[in-house]
Amino acid sequence: MNLPSTLWRFIIILLSFSIKHFPLLPAGCQRFIPLGNLTVEPALPFLIGSNLTVYCHTKECKRGFRISLELNGETVNSLKKVNCTTMMFRLFNVRMPRSILICELKGVDQKPQTVNGLDLHGGLPPDKPEHIMCEMSRSSDFIDCTWERGQKTHILTTYNISVNRENGTQILLDQIQDAEEITIPRAMIDENTKYQLIITAYNHFGASQSDTFTFCVKDIVIPETPCIMQIEFGNNSMTAILQWKTSESSEHLRSDVRLRTDNAAWEVGEETELSEGLIQVDGLRPLTEYEFQMRTCDTSRSNSSKRSFCSKWSPSVAGRSPGKGPSQQLHVWRMLGSLGTNGLRMVTVLWQPPSPDDYTGAVQQYKIFLGNDQKQEVTGCAALSPCSVQVPAEVQALSISAVTLYGMSPPANVPLRLSGDVRSVLRLLAPAANGSAVFVSWSWPGKKHRSTSGGEPLHYVLEWTSVPAAELQWQKVAKDQDNTLITGLTAGVRYNVSLYAVTTRGVSAPSSRLVYSKEQKPVCGPNVSVLVHEARRIQIQWDELPVDKQKGFITNYTIYLQMLDFSNTQLSKMVSASGPRQMWLDCPEGALALQLTASTSAGEGQRGNRICSQPETPAVGLVIWTVFILTLFIAIIANLMCWSCVRERIKQKCISWGPAWLNETLPKPGNSNAIRLLEQYESELSFSSTHSDPPLSPISLISQEERDDVYPTIHVETSQVGSRPTEPTAEIPLLMSDPGTILVDSQPEHVNYKPQIATLAPQGGEVKETEEEQRDLPSFWEEDRCVRFGVLLGGFLSGVEVGFTDPPLGLTLSSDSGLLWPKTPKTTIALNGGFSLERRATENDVEADSLSLDLQQGEIMTPDTADTCSSQYTVQTTLKSGYFPQAAAVSSTALCDAQR
Repeated sequence: MNLPSTLWRFIIILLSFSIKHFPLLPAGCQRFIPLGNLTVEPALPFLIGSNLTVYCHTKECKRGFRISLELNGETVNSLKKVNCTTMMFRLFNVRMPRSILICELKGVDQKPQTVNGLDLHGGLPPDKPEHIMCEMSRSSDFIDCTWERGQKTHILTTYNISVNRENGTQILLDQIQDAEEITIPRAMIDENTKYQLIITAYNHFGASQSDTFTFCVKDIVIPETPCIMQIEFGNNSMTAILQWKTSESSEHLRSDVRLRTDNAAWEVGEETELSEGLIQVDGLRPLTEYEFQMRTCDTSRSNSSKRSFCSKWSPSVAGRSPGKGPSQQLHVWRMLGSLGTNGLRMVTVLWQPPSPDDYTGAVQQYKIFLGNDQKQEVTGCAALSPCSVQVPAEVQALSISAVTLYGMSPPANVPLRLSGDVRSVLRLLAPAANGSAVFVSWSWPGKKHRSTSGGEPLHYVLEWTSVPAAELQWQKVAKDQDNTLITGLTAGVRYNVSLYAVTTRGVSAPSSRLVYSKEQKPVCGPNVSVLVHEARRIQIQWDELPVDKQKGFITNYTIYLQMLDFSNTQLSKMVSASGPRQMWLDCPEGALALQLTASTSAGEGQRGNRICSQPETPAVGLVIWTVFILTLFIAIIANLMCWSCVRERIKQKCISWGPAWLNETLPKPGNSNAIRLLEQYESELSFSSTHSDPPLSPISLISQEERDDVYPTIHVETSQVGSRPTEPTAEIPLLMSDPGTILVDSQPEHVNYKPQIATLAPQGGEVKETEEEQRDLPSFWEEDRCVRFGVLLGGFLSGVEVGFTDPPLGLTLSSDSGLLWPKTPKTTIALNGGFSLERRATENDVEADSLSLDLQQGEIMTPDTADTCSSQYTVQTTLKSGYFPQAAAVSSTALCDAQR
């Protein structure tokens, strides 16, 4: 013996000893050390349903601990103490074939200690074997016998199989445990001899023997087991076609198919034999894994023993059903549009999606075709309804199909032609009690009308929409129905319900009615207006409520009148809704307030807008008051006009309020002395043909001393009646070198130069005309009759003399565009044909531009002259187109005592 072999032998001995005395435990486990044992009476296995007595023994008595027993985790309360180390427990009617008993020591505030445990095993005696059957095929080498063993015994059961000839000779004795079938070799069996089969079952609780089963070989021969070759599923995945074969003739054979899913119980399939070797199985679900088996049965043999001569089930063949395409036609409808100029009509196609149980997957699209042959596709619409297409006017129908991944639904006809048949009539629209549905019934014309029109009804289409118009909803109804229920309606909303009959000739005209699923009170009242309001009656008019505000069919209106006086009387009048919305009402006198309400079958709604009205004032009284006021006003004006002072004041006010040009006094050309002198001068010098302007002499400036030496000064003394005896004297320098013109410079209001008209005051007729012109001046020029005179200074004179006699004179400067009153006027006397008009400052800060006209010779000299006289000086000048000789009229006007 060599060393390696000795070493290996020692290792094996050591491992064997350790396993026997120190067994290896899994990681995390501890070796259990029992503290006692458990015994059960009667001994195990026990008969299910019996009472058991259990004893728990501990090795030592421990103080402060008590013995307890748990059956399947539940504490057993029926116990009895035998001694300090033994406790007896009783278990009644134990029905569990497998149970666990655990005995423990439990102490107060102590962890329980396990004494020991025990598994309870229960069982039942075997039942009598029944339904014994032996079968064999023609080509089989064994006979298969089966039986039903009855209820489960839960313990080991043995079956003894005994086969004997009719004379009692035993040819087979076999034993099998917990089985329901046995195989007998065919070689042991004679085909022309009858045999007896007896099966005996026994276990710990008893034995049971079956009845004798007698058989002969020719009686137990069954058809050969078929074989499934192939499985094909249809387009709609609801059917499967099985292709099978058998080794014998199938002339008198009938096939059976069974199937199951997910290892569930077998179910008999709804098979249909299509041809020899082909079977169609219906009732399948899409996208499901199936397992199929089949067998064949001989129909030519008698069935007096009520046993079937069928083959064994074939081996299983599995297959998965595909998705299901839609198999039913869609419910379709349409809305016709107007015919376009291009000959195409817009048609809106409506449909209801197919039932989810009719297909699997999702609808990819809907295809619309012209006609029913599905040859010409119009368009493909998405999975949402509706879809609008343009079709030629001559097209009578469309068809539509739903397309899925697993197929397409049969085409559904969409009729476009109007039949012209007698339309169906809506008879009743009754709201349901819940307020969300309406019961609709109708009638179809009798056979007389149908024979005349030639159209038989195919189905009805009921459509409804809310008012104001909203989304159209519709429902297809079978032709044998004459009523239906519309659901999903909203209370207080008006619906327009229309019924169409689809016949073989087309679509009939609609029958329409309005309905509410439930009427409510109007949410507001109508708007009212007053047309005429007389003393004791009033004419009013009101608007119709919008449909969405009515909430029902308006049955009547209520008019409320309320007096706006201290009585606050209120009247009301009810008016039918079918009448006109304009009427006359009798009312009390005085101001009124009006309101209207609308009522439905649900009640009266809220009041409308509140308006106030009062009767119109009579026209005669208005005319009388107008005439009286006008007469009074005219009388007052007439009286005021008769007073001269009032008249003057009114005239002054009117002039002051009017524009500036209104108070200008336009000169009269007929009163022009210049024109008169020119005419006279031309008559005296008619022999001369020269009309040229006089030559202009150069202008030179001279000093004040030279002026006083060369030109004399005219002293003008003025005095006024009633004034102080001594008045200031105005010195007027005069240019004597040439016939000249006295020019009194004042402050004109405007810059425009106008030639002035010189007048001589003392002349008879001319004085009157001058006075008439002066009367046309404003009253602030004069307030009473005044005395005027003037001195005419002509361009044709060689010297000028100005004389003033009593009454005193005053100098006034006026122009056509305005009148100024300087408080301290400055006077300029120009000789040698010189003429100067300068701008001067006045009391009213009015300025005028200087205008200078140089004559042939002479110089201009402007001395300051202090004038404290209360008189006014006026110089009028007038200038027309071209050159005219100038004349200055100096008039002295004595201010008269103003009678204000």
